[in-house]
Amino acid sequence: MSEQNVINVVIAGLGGQGVVKASDILADAAFRAGLDVKKSEIHGMSQRGGSVASDVRFGPKVNSPMITRGEADCLIVVAPDQVEVNRHVLKAGGVLVSPEALANIPGKLPAKSINIALLGVLSTHLDLPVGIWEDAIKANLAEKHHKLNLAAFAQGRAVMQG
Repeated sequence: MSEQNVINVVIAGLGGQGVVKASDILADAAFRAGLDVKKSEIHGMSQRGGSVASDVRFGPKVNSPMITRGEADCLIVVAPDQVEVNRHVLKAGGVLVSPEALANIPGKLPAKSINIALLGVLSTHLDLPVGIWEDAIKANLAEKHHKLNLAAFAQGRAVMQG
C-alpha cells in the first residue's frame, strides 16, 4: 500500500531535553488535524543524557512508524552537538531545525522550552493550523506551563516569519 503525502519528521537530542515531549505534541497536532499518525522512539542511554530520537510520520495513511535513513522531510535537533550525529536521516532538500534557528529570539529562552520553540520553527514548514498546535501544547503540558510554552512556540514561529 502506498504512503503518498506522508510527512516524516525526526526529533533528536539528549535525554532530558524534551525530545519525546516534542514528538508527542507534534503527533497530537497531526492527529487533531485528522491525519493518520505513527510514532516511534529510540532512547539509548537517555536517562544519563545520552542520545534520544523520535520518528513521527503523518499523512492520509501511514503504514510504518519508522523513518528510513535519508527519508526525513524535517529534522529537529534540540542539542547542537547532535546535528551531525543525526543529519543522515534527512533527505536531500529536507528541513533542518536546530537551536541556531533561535539565535535571533530576544532574551533567553528557558532551557525547558527550547523544544517547544523549535516546534514553532517547524510549524512554519508544515500545513497544520496554529490553533491545532496550541491545543496540542496545552493537552500535553501541565496548565502551569502553558503560558511559557505557548510564548516559546510563538517566538519560534516569529523567527521564521521575519
